[in-house]
Amino acid sequence: MAQNSVDIPGESQGVGSEQSALPSGTIVVISAPSGGGKTTIAHRLLEQNVDWKFSVSATTRLRREDEKHGVDYYFLTSGEFEQRVDNGELVEWEEIFGSCYGTLKDEVDRLLSDPSVRRIIFDIDVKGALSVRKAFPDDALLIFIAPPSVGKLRLRLSRRDTESAESLERRMKRAKIEMQLSDQFDCVIVNDDLDRAVAEVEAFIASTPGK
Repeated sequence: MAQNSVDIPGESQGVGSEQSALPSGTIVVISAPSGGGKTTIAHRLLEQNVDWKFSVSATTRLRREDEKHGVDYYFLTSGEFEQRVDNGELVEWEEIFGSCYGTLKDEVDRLLSDPSVRRIIFDIDVKGALSVRKAFPDDALLIFIAPPSVGKLRLRLSRRDTESAESLERRMKRAKIEMQLSDQFDCVIVNDDLDRAVAEVEAFIASTPGK
């Protein structure tokens, strides 16, 4: 199963910074290191804008108790996910800490063809964001949510009480690499205050026309 997403670091260098004008913003990709707050911000934006819709990703990780199939993720078996990769049905995908995540082409096509949808919101990792930019260079607006500091990011992750010491260190190592790629994005917003970060993200998105 050959992976088709962008390496960290590597071939993605210059993807965003070489753009002379902003894309349309029909597709809005919000990315951050784990614990950066991208999911919370994405949900707030969706609550505040009825014609913005969420692009549901596929994953092989186990479903949590409060999650719903087709709403939070499309939960697939490893075999189902691999078959979709082999069939070319994913815009991007990668394995993160033992589970696979990816963006389904038919999910994006469905939202793009829906006239009631003005913006499609993606909540995906940094590598996935850069791959979406490659697939939709004229439409994908990339926003990087940065933590106030590496120390505060570590504190946020440790407060989750879901990370072992080993997994915390893995996430921190990955976060430092991902933050080095923030200059590939159209905008970097520091999430030191959630309300302000949401407002800044929304204002930046509003600077593009959408669908």
